[in-house]
Amino acid sequence: MPDLRETWRTDTWVRPFLGRYRRVLFASIGLGVVALIFAVGLMFVSGYLIDAAAAPPYYGLFELLVPIGMVQLFGIGKPLLSYLERLASHDWILRVTSELRRRLYASLERRGPLEVAARRAGEALGLLNEDIAHVQNLYLRTVFPLLIAWIVGGVAVLAMGCMSPWAALELLVGLAIIGLVLPWVALARDARIRERAKERRSEFYTRAWDNMAAVADWRYAGRREDYLSRVDAVAREVEGLEAQLSARSRRRSLILHGVFGVLVVVVFCWAAWHFGGSPGATGVATVLPGSAIPQGASATVNWLAAFVLGMFPLLEAFSPLPDAASGAVGYLDSVARLNAMDDPDGENGGKASDFARETAVESPATSPESATDQTPTDTTIHLDRVTFTYGDGAPVLRDLTLTIPAGQRLAILGPSGTGKSTLAALLRGDLAPQSGSVLLGSREARDLNVAGEMPRHVALMQQSGYLFNQSLMGNLKIGKPQVSAEEARAVLEAVGLGGLLERLRYGLSTMVDEAGIGFSGGEARRVALARILLTDAPVVILDEPCVSLDPSTELALLDTMFRVLEGRTVIMITHHLAGIDHFDRVLFLHDGTVARDGETGRLLDGSPAELFEESPYCRSLLAFDR
Repeated sequence: MPDLRETWRTDTWVRPFLGRYRRVLFASIGLGVVALIFAVGLMFVSGYLIDAAAAPPYYGLFELLVPIGMVQLFGIGKPLLSYLERLASHDWILRVTSELRRRLYASLERRGPLEVAARRAGEALGLLNEDIAHVQNLYLRTVFPLLIAWIVGGVAVLAMGCMSPWAALELLVGLAIIGLVLPWVALARDARIRERAKERRSEFYTRAWDNMAAVADWRYAGRREDYLSRVDAVAREVEGLEAQLSARSRRRSLILHGVFGVLVVVVFCWAAWHFGGSPGATGVATVLPGSAIPQGASATVNWLAAFVLGMFPLLEAFSPLPDAASGAVGYLDSVARLNAMDDPDGENGGKASDFARETAVESPATSPESATDQTPTDTTIHLDRVTFTYGDGAPVLRDLTLTIPAGQRLAILGPSGTGKSTLAALLRGDLAPQSGSVLLGSREARDLNVAGEMPRHVALMQQSGYLFNQSLMGNLKIGKPQVSAEEARAVLEAVGLGGLLERLRYGLSTMVDEAGIGFSGGEARRVALARILLTDAPVVILDEPCVSLDPSTELALLDTMFRVLEGRTVIMITHHLAGIDHFDRVLFLHDGTVARDGETGRLLDGSPAELFEESPYCRSLLAFDR
């Protein structure tokens, strides 16, 4: 279980919002306190009226107007204040969680596609589905109720102390058991079970995701029952742990209500003793002979019902606290996991990003209209003695030095595991080398990526161009949010999709099915290419753009690519030599560095004509590929 003090001390994700939105926060807590005081007041005055109405009728209606008016005031004010408290608390938490989600996505984006892809699916689902919601529940179900209950409990103890120090002490002890001891016991006893449940739930997400992705393989292999059992086993364990937590919660609730019942009896006995010293005080009047007015009729009426009923709103405030404390284990773990992420806004809690958004129109770096004007003039790429390693494994790239002039068309080839995709991630700034430097012009690629400037410099086309479940126009807007219909039609025509656009019934407004179902692989990649054209990025990285395409479609797509990308730097990661004549330069990677020909010792880095003339290895590859 995360240490509460350490989590709070090192928190840079949640704690800053306590100060930034403190007015809304204080308003929420204040409204909650006043609403609970109104609830106590409503029950207290109602009890007083019950006693007054039950006594012999020596109080006229006029004398009861004040308590009746107070009942109306408290009765109307309590739900109104509760509603306003809900508005304020949810307004505060929605501000916080919306900003947390923005920062979480920004943090994932800063880590780069490779690092994000390396995350387990269950962990990603846990971050996106549970952790932000847990932070929300941490305040709505734990922090706010605890503060409100303790503040009102303190007010009740002080008010009781004005009448009887001993009664105040008894009330303090009872509320401390309910509001401090039971929550602490719940926190200590349930911590391990909740951690186990969360671990198994994360495993459930991971297994479910893995098995759903491979459901066709399970089905075709005739192992449907095995597929179900792999998921059901973890689900049943999670259900068992949750049932155990529910049983403990019911036992705590029984103890809590028992303690509260004892506290009510104590308050009842104190009220009977304190207000029962005279006949009038007990509500039992003595009628004098020959008199219509009983002796002691003007004395205080019985306050028993007032004090007893006034206790019950405190039960409503304190009873959720043990379960709230028990649930805080998962909430604190979520805060700790968020703080393990990179903070995209530093320790300022997002103030810099707020300022950036407010000044987006004025800032040329963030203004879409000025993005083209900001396109860098120097796009030469320099890699100087670059070494990169994943974790504690062997180096994927070793002491690699490379220069890619602006406008050059470079093909990077090599067998799987030689570092081709890692090199592309370094060029994009998604990864940073352990040693050496990767420069675009005069700036580090990683710095450009962290600053959010890389999309204006380098565009990436991955192995499969993903199409989102929105209109064709919406898919194109990923490349340029302000694209006009004329630009969209022109760019689709340029990538060879003009005929497809004419066949679509609704044209650019045609909805694309999830994952691009209904579009062929070549069409999906052409849409991805159209997005790149709309970005106007001077450097384009093509990471296996033709994988799984048939040879004729592959050659047609390559012809289109090099026609529409004329004048830009094109770096293509590939595993074979299709379309090699389009390139100015070909580079072979092997074991994390530039390969050499086994017979001649020549570095396999040069123009296609030179390599195929001078390297027997390249000639054999070309013959095999064709």
